[in-house]
Amino acid sequence: MLSILLVTFPFFALVLCGYLAARRRMLPLEAIPGLNTFVLFFALPCMLYRFGASTPLAQLLDASLFFVYLLCALLMLAWTVLSTRNRHRGGPVGWNDAAFGALVAAFPNTGFMGVPLLVALLGAAAAGPAIVTITVDLVITSSLCIALSRLDGADKHGAGQALRNAFKGMVANPMPWSILLGGAASAASFSLPAPVQKTVSLLADAASPVALFTIGAVLARSQMLSSRHALPVRGWGDVPRIALYKLVLHPLLVWGVGRLAMAAGWPLDPFALTVVVLVAALPSASNVSMLAERFDADTGRVARIILISTAAAFVSFSAAVALLT
Repeated sequence: MLSILLVTFPFFALVLCGYLAARRRMLPLEAIPGLNTFVLFFALPCMLYRFGASTPLAQLLDASLFFVYLLCALLMLAWTVLSTRNRHRGGPVGWNDAAFGALVAAFPNTGFMGVPLLVALLGAAAAGPAIVTITVDLVITSSLCIALSRLDGADKHGAGQALRNAFKGMVANPMPWSILLGGAASAASFSLPAPVQKTVSLLADAASPVALFTIGAVLARSQMLSSRHALPVRGWGDVPRIALYKLVLHPLLVWGVGRLAMAAGWPLDPFALTVVVLVAALPSASNVSMLAERFDADTGRVARIILISTAAAFVSFSAAVALLT
């Protein structure tokens, strides 16, 4: 366990550094979007391209893994919506807040935290299964939750416009494209020219530390803005419960469904299943708070879930690694 904590500690310490820097105003809140832009449009795409290009195409096109993880994501969404929609201590939860509560329970922080952390723990072979989960969460899980959030009439344009906006957001997101280009390079055994490859490598190496620092800053900003604008707080009723869904129920569900699939004869690699179980054990994705703000959901509630899951994951994720490896 100590050897695992020695690997995971620096990752969570960088999140804490970003949180403290924003809280103490050492990092201006206005600078956080710039950090996000650097990570999202430069560093992280280069890291995902590098992993995709160096991963065998068969791992990136693992249909069994894709459908196991997709099924678990859909079950997580359904369970979280059903269990929180009308059972919140502060009153009924509308579709908008229920949808983003479900997204924060089912969407792990795979891109910013999971890929570099799992590669550090399990080696470069962990990148392929992790990239499969990123594809599911970016393309299907997020789009479905955005569509669900429109069902209570929060947007005058309705669910159809929300779906079109979700599709536009998916097309504009560089992460799926970097995965696709990396997979194409892997299939064609293509190598970038040496100067370009060096540039990509420098940006890819910057992705992990800057992304982790940015996670902490985004969490602090969400908390500070919620207090500054006096956003309505429904209470902590379902916040710890949804964080528990993310850190405990999600990985247990992926492990159980994966084991059933293997027992049924699906060609599911045990190592790949271990990787996606650990992906599910990651804390909630920090970008859900930005989506919640954009669609007028309870940003404070979402930010508190992300904050609790990130803090608790230092122990829970390390324990999951110790149990599975």
